[in-house]
Amino acid sequence: MDYLSVLTEFKDKLFHIHLKDTKVLVEKLKDVGILATPLEYMAPKIPGLGDIDWKIFMETLKSTGYDGHCVLEIEDRDYEDSLESVIESIKLSIKHVQPHF
Repeated sequence: MDYLSVLTEFKDKLFHIHLKDTKVLVEKLKDVGILATPLEYMAPKIPGLGDIDWKIFMETLKSTGYDGHCVLEIEDRDYEDSLESVIESIKLSIKHVQPHF
């Protein structure tokens, strides 16, 4: 899915944005194909550790005139084992997306 085109196509319907990332696992995708369930070939990641270009994402979002909230969505198995890991994932996510606001 082109995550940038939907920002402009549906700009009048945007009211709440979640900032999360995804890593496409290319080798797994080659094995299972695009008709597989998404978690068979991709992994949810914190912002900055996946495939989304956050600079371009935020520039595109700003160009739509969006002035609502943006919420970090922490969904990454690498950061779910402890409270300290969750806190670290929040800090890393903020560090990655904040320069683009």
